[in-house]
Amino acid sequence: MSHVLEDLNLEGMAYAAGAGLNTTKKCLDGTRTEILKDIIDWITRSDDNAPRILWLHGQAGRGKSAIAHTIASWVKAVGAPGTCFCFARDRQAERREEKILTTIARDLADRDPAFRRALSNVVSNNHTLKTTRDVAQQWERFILEPLSKINGEIVGNVVVVIDALDESGPERSRKDILSLLKTSEATHLPANFRILLTSRTLPDIERAMRDVPHVKATSLDNVRRELVERDIRLYVSKELGRFPSIGATEVQNVVKKSDGLFEWARRACEFIRPGKPGVTLKERYDDLMALESEEARTLLDTTYFAILEGSIPQSGKRLEQYRSVMQQIVMTLEPLPMAALNSMRENFPNKQDRYDVILILEFMSPVLGGIVDRVSAVRPLHESFYDFLTDHSRSGIYFIDTSNTQHTKDLAFAALQILHDNLRFNICELESSYLANAEVDDLSKRIEEKIPHHLSYSSRFWARHLQKMVFDLELAVLVKAIIGSKKILFWLEIISLLGMVGKGVKALGTVATWLQVNGFKDILELVEDEIKLIQNFGSVMVHSTPHLYASALPFIPSNALLSMMLLPNFPGLARVVLGGLNRWPVEQQLLHGHTSEVKSVTFSPDGKRIVSSSKDNTVRVWDAEIGVQIGSPLEGHTNGVNSVAFSPAGKQIVSGSWDRTVRVWNAPQACLQMGSPPDRGASAVKSVAFSSDGKKIVSGSDDKTVRVWDVERGALVRKLEGHSDAVNAVALSPDGEMIASGSWDETVRVWDVGSGVQIFSPIEGHTDAIFSVAFSPDGKRIASGSDDQTVRVWDAGRGVQIGSPLEGHTSAVESVAFSLDGKIASVGSPLLGHNDAVFSVAFSPNGKTIISGSDDKTVRIWDVERGVQVGSPLESHTDAVNSVAFSPDGKCIVSCSNDNTIRVWDVQSCGDIISDHEKLKLDYDGWIRGPQGRLLLWIPPAFRQPFYSVWTTSIIPIGHCIELDLSLMAHGKSWHKCLKEATEY
Repeated sequence: MSHVLEDLNLEGMAYAAGAGLNTTKKCLDGTRTEILKDIIDWITRSDDNAPRILWLHGQAGRGKSAIAHTIASWVKAVGAPGTCFCFARDRQAERREEKILTTIARDLADRDPAFRRALSNVVSNNHTLKTTRDVAQQWERFILEPLSKINGEIVGNVVVVIDALDESGPERSRKDILSLLKTSEATHLPANFRILLTSRTLPDIERAMRDVPHVKATSLDNVRRELVERDIRLYVSKELGRFPSIGATEVQNVVKKSDGLFEWARRACEFIRPGKPGVTLKERYDDLMALESEEARTLLDTTYFAILEGSIPQSGKRLEQYRSVMQQIVMTLEPLPMAALNSMRENFPNKQDRYDVILILEFMSPVLGGIVDRVSAVRPLHESFYDFLTDHSRSGIYFIDTSNTQHTKDLAFAALQILHDNLRFNICELESSYLANAEVDDLSKRIEEKIPHHLSYSSRFWARHLQKMVFDLELAVLVKAIIGSKKILFWLEIISLLGMVGKGVKALGTVATWLQVNGFKDILELVEDEIKLIQNFGSVMVHSTPHLYASALPFIPSNALLSMMLLPNFPGLARVVLGGLNRWPVEQQLLHGHTSEVKSVTFSPDGKRIVSSSKDNTVRVWDAEIGVQIGSPLEGHTNGVNSVAFSPAGKQIVSGSWDRTVRVWNAPQACLQMGSPPDRGASAVKSVAFSSDGKKIVSGSDDKTVRVWDVERGALVRKLEGHSDAVNAVALSPDGEMIASGSWDETVRVWDVGSGVQIFSPIEGHTDAIFSVAFSPDGKRIASGSDDQTVRVWDAGRGVQIGSPLEGHTSAVESVAFSLDGKIASVGSPLLGHNDAVFSVAFSPNGKTIISGSDDKTVRIWDVERGVQVGSPLESHTDAVNSVAFSPDGKCIVSCSNDNTIRVWDVQSCGDIISDHEKLKLDYDGWIRGPQGRLLLWIPPAFRQPFYSVWTTSIIPIGHCIELDLSLMAHGKSWHKCLKEATEY
């Protein structure tokens, strides 16, 4: 029974299918014996000081992967707990780097009961953690934590093989993996834990792995020549020795010509073996021996050229077909099996291109996989073949031009045509709307069966192919046929089932940009509505696909073009009788998760994430597009977190807490604490900020100090002392050379970052505590806000006040900000409206609008030029609003509150708020549930206040709250009846 529960707990953890051991890649028995023995000796070494990681590196073709798979096979054969994870250049679109440690953890759980138990306990009832794509968090929670809990229970050695890390993609794809492998935490892995890593010697990998104490580096380029030739001789003899015309002399000639490259030897054997009619094996051998390295072409390139030349003529129709097929293989964003390639090709716009790819690929098995079995993805067997094909100086007549406009259109057209012809309602035949996707037992099997490769590929990548094209009327007609019909919902179905709803916003944004031409502007309004649909209901689609229809469609604003297009096709839905919206709601998302007051919130520089900090001691990261938490809470602080900020590049987060620490977290997708907390000061940290280059952090504390930290080393650079009371606010100048600090001692102080000295005397003028400081964009002025109800502006170079105090506030000024043009939020007439203290203000990116958050529970928007409030207050928070921020594009506002929530608002709709509703809270996540937790209906945030149960017979006065008519609503096992029976798919 416990094993079943553990299975359930691990279900949902990401797994990279096809990334494991491939026994066909093993070394030939009797070859590579010395290097294999060295690696096995390292694995079995019982010394506690043995390096935990072995980095096996060398140039392409040296046989690194063969050694990796041989070791993985040996581990499996001896029954040791272990796993093998392989990267592949043609699988980069799968983002395997995000699944590496969840896959490794699941494999280890399959092989060791103790690890399985420990991992199950870690992820139990934590779906967010199971599905995190953050490699750092996977390392901490899925590897280190289970290992620490079962220390000493695993018998024998644990071996993890990571092959071809260099094929993960650009440097950024493996940056976090390398960072983890070189950290001190890897040093303290259990003494019986080993990681074998293989790669080419790329600069970023070499920088990370060289001279690291717990990494043993071994180069295959340095293996003695006679040993390499001996092993290649064994391989060639096995492959060709059975043929009468190939004797010892011929074998030795092939070995010598290989120049120590196993990959060339393999290709040579494939080249010589019988295959092409009318040519003898000896003639093929002679042709091979006649090959010579040519100018700008290595012997391996010459071999590739000869293989192609043997099956593809250098002119005519067959050459053009070769180019078309190979362009398709090289330009698809992930490799496809032959059946899917043909399905795509059947939808190419030109009939003459609709032929079976086997016509070209049949004789290309020496260089391509997936040809013989016709089930595996078709891909080059070695990365060097990619490089050869796409470099004209090397491949000549067989060059594959990836900038070919016609083929770019072919792929875009095929993807769109496949969607147009294959999208349909309830594609996976989900029986009940009562169930979350995670509760559908065989959902993975249904997805595999109902969404074949070519449809899955088209659903995920059509917009990316479209993006590469200039506007084309033929493509635009297909786009309109999908976006301008209910097919758009069927596409959303597929991407929600594939777990990619968040990508939908980017895809539709790409389409909107592409359609910005005359004749198709009418469709842009629909695209905007569809983006809003994802932003408002993305979390619902991810949770339960049927509720894309049952819970999203009823609440689309009645005046939205999308509503008018879709709702006539869906009579079996709940209907909003009273209280419906005419426009999309201002409040797009309600982010639940914090269990106490949320003190600080901000957008990432790219606007795709939100970070928040709370008195519940956590920092949390959110997907700004669909409103779901990314990963688990960032835990480590032992008291409330006052302040949080993204680095300028968006890759790190800094937080300051009442526990007297500053912590830096890694944030490529989500986050994990990097090393030990760099600050253990004497009192609470009140404010933190990054320098503009992201290399330094400055913090202000209750211990009266300002501290400067080195981000990369996590080390204190200097402590700035001078304030006589707590430091409430800090800011770095844009050039990173000055720090401004504001304190309870009623002074502003300016410090030189390089020397740590105070530049001039304390800036005096305020008559009470200073809560906020900010530099102007040019760094020449400093603004400060105080409990004395004034904002003052100072000359940053001389430390003197500029002009008179900005007076008008009737309570403490807790936040000030400059706009990009250097204006201050409080310049001009007072912005009157809030009826309690204002805790936070921010300028929009264009400097024309100010937002403010207040103790009166509202967020307000102000027109800078006219000094007037725009629309009515944003009233959904039920307690003080502590922090507000604009998204980088100025289209969204995020606010956080003492009511434990974060809310995201649509700026464009803010002028439409006209009513003030009585507050009555619904269940925290917005779901109405029936018996056994059945999902009945999800209520959007804009409709939850007030909300009364279905048993409330009347409300006086009428119209004061939303009224729903559920009499025609199809739900449960009848949910699919929401769509008209006669409607076309």
